[in-house]
Amino acid sequence: MVYLSLFVTAFLAATLLPAYSEVLFGGLVTQGYSVWWLWFWATLGNTLGSVVNGILGRQVERFQNRRWFPFSPEQMEKARTRYLRYGEWSLLLGWLPVGGDVLTLVGGIMRVPWPTFITLVAIGKGARYAVVLWIVLESFGN
Repeated sequence: MVYLSLFVTAFLAATLLPAYSEVLFGGLVTQGYSVWWLWFWATLGNTLGSVVNGILGRQVERFQNRRWFPFSPEQMEKARTRYLRYGEWSLLLGWLPVGGDVLTLVGGIMRVPWPTFITLVAIGKGARYAVVLWIVLESFGN
């Protein structure tokens, strides 16, 4: 049940919904759960949440003028410009707390092939959780 909760929290944190999984992840690390399984489920959930953003990105033209759409035209243009500068590699930054969700949305808009999208996003997300894991272990000595 703990791993499922982490998966769901990490999934939601990667979508356009406001959620943060690092606190739960770090807390579970300090409670002695398997760091491998914590890292795996957090990375998987966060990556799949970004896939939802990619799917939405592929449909964005249908929704971008709706009142509830979470990004301004300026944010979308900034993300497109950054994406065009760095291309698919920008998806490695999908973990960023500010702008990461937009990058994965833009990856969908730009129709990055799914294998490339998922691989780059997973590498970035996995690296982020590895850093959080390292910080927690160094701080609490587990």
